[in-house]
Amino acid sequence: MGTMESNSARGISMFFSVFLMAFLITPPCNGGKILVFSLDGSHWINMKLMIEELHARGHSISVIRPSKSWYIEEVSPLYDSINIPQSKQFEGLIQGFLERYIKVQREGSSSHTFLKLTGQFLSMISEVHSMYCDMLAQIFEDPRLLQSLSEARYDLVLTDPAIASGVVLAKYLKLPTVLNVRWITSGDGHSIIAPSPLSYIPVPGSGLTDNMSFTERIKNLFFHGLIVFQEVFMIGPHYEAICDKYIEGGCDTSSLLQEADIWLFRSDFVFDFPRPTMPNVVYIGGFQCKPAQPLPADLEAFVESAGEHGVIIMTLGTFVSALPDDITEDIARVFAKMPQKVIWRHTGKIPSSLGNNTLIVDWMPQKDLLGHPQTKVFVAHGGTNGVQEAIYHGVPVLGIPLFFDQFDNLLRLQERGAGKIIRLADVNVHTFEQGLKEVLHQDSYSHNMQRLSVLHRDQPIPPMDHAIFWVEYVMRHKGAAHLRTQAYKMPWYSYYSIDVLVALSAAGTFFLLATFIMFRVLCCRGRTSKVKIN
Repeated sequence: MGTMESNSARGISMFFSVFLMAFLITPPCNGGKILVFSLDGSHWINMKLMIEELHARGHSISVIRPSKSWYIEEVSPLYDSINIPQSKQFEGLIQGFLERYIKVQREGSSSHTFLKLTGQFLSMISEVHSMYCDMLAQIFEDPRLLQSLSEARYDLVLTDPAIASGVVLAKYLKLPTVLNVRWITSGDGHSIIAPSPLSYIPVPGSGLTDNMSFTERIKNLFFHGLIVFQEVFMIGPHYEAICDKYIEGGCDTSSLLQEADIWLFRSDFVFDFPRPTMPNVVYIGGFQCKPAQPLPADLEAFVESAGEHGVIIMTLGTFVSALPDDITEDIARVFAKMPQKVIWRHTGKIPSSLGNNTLIVDWMPQKDLLGHPQTKVFVAHGGTNGVQEAIYHGVPVLGIPLFFDQFDNLLRLQERGAGKIIRLADVNVHTFEQGLKEVLHQDSYSHNMQRLSVLHRDQPIPPMDHAIFWVEYVMRHKGAAHLRTQAYKMPWYSYYSIDVLVALSAAGTFFLLATFIMFRVLCCRGRTSKVKIN
C-alpha cells in the first residue's frame, strides 16, 4: 500500500511539475482584445463560460448582441455590449417553433410526420439566419460602427459558427477567427473541415451510429442530401447576398468556416464516435463541467431525506418549461410510485397526480445535483451540456429527446450502455415506469456511465484550460494558418482527385487505342505480305 501511495504521489508531483514548466515557458498574453459574436439562446451559455475565463485572465471583451436578446445581457462586468437593433425576437421565434414541433412529434413516426417536422425545421432555420444577416447588414451600413470596430484593434473574433455572421464580420475586419463550435450552419462542424465518409459517420438527424448496415448507409446518404439542400437553398443564399454586397471579391460560408484558425470543438471521443479530424481542431468536450458545490440547505435536507433509495432529477433544459399536460400527469404518476425522492424542474401547470416524494422547482443547480452521491438517475432531454455533465459526474440518463441534436446525443449514451431513450410519442405510464426502473436497477447503466466518467476525466489538462490556451495562442501568433490544410482552397474536383482520375483514364484510353491501332496496322500489313507472296 505504501509503495502504491508513494508512486501515486510521485506521479502527481511529476504532472504538476510538467504543467508548471509549460505554464512558465508559455509566453504571456495579457490584455488581449476579443470581439465575440454568439448565437443567442442556450449557445450563449457555453460562450459566456468561456468569456468568464477570458475575463479572469485579463482580456478585454466586446460582445455583439441583438437589442432584443433573449439570453445575452446588455450590462455585464465581463464585457462591453455592442447593441444591434433587431425587429424580430429570437425567443418568440424559437418558442413558437418548439410548441409546434412537440405537437407534431406526438403524432408518432410516419412519412407524413417526418415531412411536417422537416418542413417546420427548415423554415425556422432559414428565418433565424435571415435575422442574423439583417444584423450584419445593419453593421455594414453603419460607418461609425465599422470605424469603431476597425479602430478597436481586436486580436481575434470568437464566434459560434451555428450562425455564419461572426466569420463574415471577421473576414471584413481581416481578423483571426476562433470558433466555439459543435454545429455549423448546416450539420456537424467536422463535415466541412475534415474527411467525413458517409459509410461510418452518421449525419445529424439520421438517428444512426457508426456501425451501419447497407440500408442504413442509404438512409445516411439521404439525410446528407437534406443537409446539402438546407445549406444550398435555405441558408447559403442569405449569407451570399451579404458577401456579394459588402465583402470585396465575395465569399461563401463554407470557405469562411474552413479559413478559421482554431476550432474549439465542444465534444470528445469519450462521448462521440471516432472519426477523422484536423490539426486545428481542439476538443474541449465537458469544458463547462466542475466539481459539485454544496447544495442550498433546504435542498440538501430534501436530498438526504431520500436515504438509501437516492434521488432522481429531471429537467428538459432551458427551452422547454413543460411537456403537454397528459404526459406530465403520466410522469408525475410514475414518480409518485417510486421509493426515491424526485427533484423536477417544471414551470407549467402542477400535475394533479404529483406525489409527496416529488419536489417541483423553477430552477435547479443541475451540476451540483448531478455531482451529489445521492443522485441515481438523470431524466433529461439530451442537450449537449446536460449529457456531458452527466458523463462527468457518472450519472446514467433516461432520455426524452425533443428536438435538434438531442436524439443523436442520447443515442451515443445508449450505444455505450449508459442511457436509455424513450421517444416523446411513446411516453406513457407504462413505458416511462419501465424505462426508469431499468436504468435504476440494472447495474450496467451505472457501471458504464462511471467508466465514461473515468475516461473523460483522465486528461493532462482540463478542457477549459486547453480552450483558453488556444485562444491566447492565436492572439500571440496572429492566427494559426500553419495548422490549416489547403483543402479549402481547392475546387471540389481537385479535392476528390477527379481531374487526376480523368487524366489517367484519358491516358489509359489513349494507350489502349494506340496499341489496338498498332496491332490492327501490323495485322493488315502481315496479311498483305502473305497475299503478295502467294
